[in-house]
Amino acid sequence: MFDFAPRRNSGPAGARGWRAYVVGDIHGRLDLLDKLLDGIHHELKRRHARKTLLVFVGDLIDRGPKSAQVVERLRTYSHRGVKTVFILGNHEEVLLRILAGDKSLIDSWLKFGGLQCLESYGVDAAGLKKRPVEDILGEIQRAVPEQHKEFLEGFVDSCRFGDYLFVHAGIRPGVEIDQQRQSDLRWIREPFLFDETDHGFVVVHGHTIRPEVEIRPNRIGIDTGAYRSGVLTALAIEGSRSWLLDTRTVAQEAASR
Repeated sequence: MFDFAPRRNSGPAGARGWRAYVVGDIHGRLDLLDKLLDGIHHELKRRHARKTLLVFVGDLIDRGPKSAQVVERLRTYSHRGVKTVFILGNHEEVLLRILAGDKSLIDSWLKFGGLQCLESYGVDAAGLKKRPVEDILGEIQRAVPEQHKEFLEGFVDSCRFGDYLFVHAGIRPGVEIDQQRQSDLRWIREPFLFDETDHGFVVVHGHTIRPEVEIRPNRIGIDTGAYRSGVLTALAIEGSRSWLLDTRTVAQEAASR
């Protein structure tokens, strides 16, 4: 966990001296990622921040058409003054478990976006399902470059930023942060989504799709379903201020320049 000390006042605030951009689930939409990054870079140029944290809340891969290209784009990403944090989503977890040899997950993964992911790595996924599971496992392991595997293995489970906590799915209410299970951080839904507890911080998360950003007193959900809606969203936080950027507003601003 990256721990930027909490600082409670009249409302939540980010880590002192930093601005953060927290990007929702990308799911293989390289086009939207590039568009949103352009918008963030333009904003940084126009409204300079001395130190910037760029956080991705996971699920870079699956469902959309360009998973491999998204991974490569972010693996090699560099921008002056920007520090990156990558949080592991449930889709990355499943792929890593398969790459480690877990054949039991292959069938469900292929149904929930794995086919599109494999196609982005150049695999003829359509005919793959007819082959023995051992052959499919070998094909997956050969298709994903070691550099991509190592990149995904370096992802973290959470990031504390002042009065905010960034995770993929959410937290188990009533459980201390250092006691949270990885399965909850990556997979939880209802026990977290419908809880109104003041956690002592605001949880910023993806994983659960909503048509618009969902803002509650104790959490902010930023997964706007990019792979199917065409809208990729980021939450920006600086001091006690926060604001939203998404690929719609970025495109409108770019057209007006």
